[in-house]
Amino acid sequence: MADYDVVLLVEQALTAQDARQVRSLHEGLDDPVTYHVLLPVDDAAARVEASLGSLSGSELLATPAMPMETVDLDAVREDSRQRAQADLTASVAALEAAGATVATSTLVTGPPIDELVAKVKEVDGRETIVLTQPHVVAELFRLDWTSKARRQLDVPVLHLLEHENFDEQAAGPDGIGGA
Repeated sequence: MADYDVVLLVEQALTAQDARQVRSLHEGLDDPVTYHVLLPVDDAAARVEASLGSLSGSELLATPAMPMETVDLDAVREDSRQRAQADLTASVAALEAAGATVATSTLVTGPPIDELVAKVKEVDGRETIVLTQPHVVAELFRLDWTSKARRQLDVPVLHLLEHENFDEQAAGPDGIGGA
């Protein structure tokens, strides 16, 4: 009997509910199910740039409270990596508590879809599950992870919304019951 490998791309730590829902999708399979979890690390420079982008124009013209030269990008990068590692560890623990077997867990530092495609090929994945928060604009224009993965993979790609049960997702644009 061969393993049924499922590759998960998650945006943040899975809750116990998320893990139970993922596990419930595979309860009736004859083959043993093995999960591979990928979690991207935030780009530190992008985080700093995004926080600056949230300032209004008048705030940018005023004397900044903290000049950019004093921002320690290495410290921001390390903080991002530590947060991502903690989320990855929590996700694996939640899956295992739900009865799942997790074969690999990986922090993703490159483009998430490229890493997902590579992992599916590496483990001969049978399906992919993308768990994210709702990203309405990205989903509308099909720029979200799920849409990109569907264009590149020849395996089923399921999009679940983190921290929502199946009933809550049924009304969503790309959840279990979505169009």
